[in-house]
Parts: sequence; structure tokens; C-alpha cells
Amino acid sequence: MSFRVLELDAKILKAVQEAGYTEPTPIQAAAIPPILAGHDLIGIAQTGTGKTAAFTLPILTKLAAMPAQGPRRTRVLILAPTRELVVQIDENIRAYGKHLPLTVATVFGGVGETPQIRALRAGTDIIVACPGRLLDLMDRRNADFSALQFLVLDEADRMLDMGFLPSIRQVVRELPQKRQTLLFSATLSKEIERLTHDFQRSPKTIQIGRRSNPAETVTQLVYEVPKHLKPALLAHLLRDPQMNMVLVFSRMKHGADRIARRLEQDGVRTATLHSNRSQNQRLTALKDFKSGAVRVLVATDIAARGIDVDGISHVVNFDFPMHVEDYVHRIGRTGRAQAIGDAISFVTPEDQGDLRAVERFIGRGIVRKRAEGFNYSAAAQPSTEPERPPRQQRPPPRARGGSQQGHFRQGSGGGGGGGSQQRSQGQPSGQQRSGGRFPQR
Repeated sequence: MSFRVLELDAKILKAVQEAGYTEPTPIQAAAIPPILAGHDLIGIAQTGTGKTAAFTLPILTKLAAMPAQGPRRTRVLILAPTRELVVQIDENIRAYGKHLPLTVATVFGGVGETPQIRALRAGTDIIVACPGRLLDLMDRRNADFSALQFLVLDEADRMLDMGFLPSIRQVVRELPQKRQTLLFSATLSKEIERLTHDFQRSPKTIQIGRRSNPAETVTQLVYEVPKHLKPALLAHLLRDPQMNMVLVFSRMKHGADRIARRLEQDGVRTATLHSNRSQNQRLTALKDFKSGAVRVLVATDIAARGIDVDGISHVVNFDFPMHVEDYVHRIGRTGRAQAIGDAISFVTPEDQGDLRAVERFIGRGIVRKRAEGFNYSAAAQPSTEPERPPRQQRPPPRARGGSQQGHFRQGSGGGGGGGSQQRSQGQPSGQQRSGGRFPQR
């Protein structure tokens, strides 16, 4: 199928063609027509199948067909669980809407709030936001959504897991009831399906692939290993040059830092991504990983939710996930857009119960493998990590900050005000064309 048969706006088709894409992915081909027809929609598809474009392209087409009347007011609100995912969606909108006279802004914590307040008060056409920060600014009467036409809940299952449901409910109460609501996710729990009755009206449901299974292009392997040998096993596996772009998952942020330090000592260029990193540090880590400046990115689950990087050769579960949904999301970072990828999980004796739960969830066993030339009987080495002092008291709550934001207009590079970082309107960051398909989430 060609994008031309989907009745997208000509200017959007031009931007899609300039990005080098000609053929929609299955979720895009299935979701775009009902969205254009005005239906509420639930879209379920595995990570890496192009869900972002599945809602971005039809929304931009409908905005192009309905020029704003009178003063500019926000017409689209997209909610996502992490700042990385917000930035990724923003990049996609800028790329596919670069020939349209529209504005877009991002809303999330960790950076100054002044540019974001200006964007909300100015009636920016499209707001992409994390629920917590957006609600904070709405409570201070900085936003007017009275003219809103489209609400998108992206990665809805993760927003529920992260405890955003109360904030989402409060945000939705302030929105017009007459709107089009789209909900997208890689997995969709029964709890969220029940919640759609509160947010949507007779939604169409689009499901691509089996709901619980990871992408079929991902080869899944388990390495059973004592806990104290996990760092050595990771270093041993990384001697393989085919592991050239590796995303490593740690359960804890301090564990991520320890893994990164160990790999750097072994001469492996490594970056980290977790909630203790500043926004600039997180953006730099992603940029360096995408460009190949670092070979390994070590991340926690929450921070990695917005990673949209094509070409990841391997995902390594250094710490096995405690929740089966996290396993699906983690390994979905590789094997994207029909590419081939490997997912490696380190499993200790304590992890066996969680491993069995994952196998039941995905409906198949995962192949066990032993690393050739690795000494599984080695004794634990004394730690060279400095001891962390005991915590004397709980630190005070972190003050809420603001967000970077930026505008794009027809023929403009789209730099945001107030010190926000400027991004190109060209092909979305981190994407590599493959077979004319959208290599997106």
C-alpha cells in the first residue's frame, strides 16, 4: 500500500516523501482511515511498528483541512509518560508538519517552565506533554483547552504503571467533551480498557499482532548466571563486535551507574539514562547513542520508555524485570520496523520465578544459552565501589520545574524561545530508513 491511498494532505505527503518513506506500516494503514473519519480509536501494536505516525499523520491532515478561526488556541493535546517520549513525538510532528503553518510545544519537568507557560498562554496548536507537569501549570491557569479537538494518550499502559491516572483524569475533566480521543499502546491491560469507557465514545479498536507477544523479529535468549558474575558476563559478551549498539537495562539508577563505570574501565564507551540525570545529560546520552559516539546505553525502565532509536543490535536485561509488561517493552527497543535484533536476559537463581511468569505471558519458552569461554565458577571479586553513606533522612521533595518548548512555522527552522533547544525539521532524530517503512515506535 502507498501512503497516497490514505487520503493524507498533500503537504504532509510531501514531507513523508522527503523523509524517504513510501509504504505505511500495518498499524498506520489500519488506524489512519478511522481517525480521518472522526472515530475515537484504541490502537494496540508492538513497539517499533510506527504508532507515532499512525496518529500524527491523520491529525495533521485534519488540522490542515480546518484552519484556525480567530485567535490561535490549542487544538491538539498529546499525553505521554516520559520526557524522552515527549521529545520524540515532538520531533515527528515537526518532520511531518514542516510544510504546515502550525505551532508545537513540549511540556515536561526538569527544565525551566517560563517558555512552556508562554507557549500554553499563546494557544500553541499542538501541545505534547507529561501529565504531571501539565496539570501543575493548568492548576495555575496557564492553559486554555476550550477549543481542543484532539486528545491522544500515548503509551497508556505505562502512564497507568507510573501512577499518572489521577493526573490524567484531572486533565481530561478540563477538556471539552466534544473531542476525538485516541489511545495507543504496545500492550493494553484490562484496567486501561475499562478506563477507555470514561475517556472515549464508541472507540474503534485496531490490534496488530498478538497483544502480549514481543516483536517476532527479536531473538530472545536467557543466560543463567550467578548474580556476582553478571558484570563479568556483560563485559565478556561485549567482546563480540556484532554487539555494536547495545541498550542495557538496570533495575536501579545507582546500578546503572555502576554498570557504566565497569564498562568504561574495560574500554567500552558507555552512557547512562535515568532519573538522576539532568535533562541536558539525558538528551546528550541519547544523542551520543544514536550517533554511535557511545556503544552502550545503560538505562532504567522509566527513563528508557521514550527511546526511539533504530539500529539497536541488542537489548540486555542485566537485571531481569519484575513485571512481565516491562519485559515486552524492554525487548521491543530492538527489532524495530521489521529489523532483526537480539534480546539477552541475565537470570539468577532468584529470577527463575519471574522468568517463568514472562514465558507464560508471551506463550513460549525462551532459549537458554551459555557463553563460550566464560568462567561460570569464578569467585566473587571484592568490590572497588566506594561505600555509600547511610541515608540520615528522606530528602525534601523535588521542586517542580518547567519544560522546554519550541515552535515551527512554514519555512522556519522552528527554534523554541526562552533557551529551549532548537531541533531540525528534517528527518526525525535517530531514524534510519529501511525499505521505505516508518522506523518508529
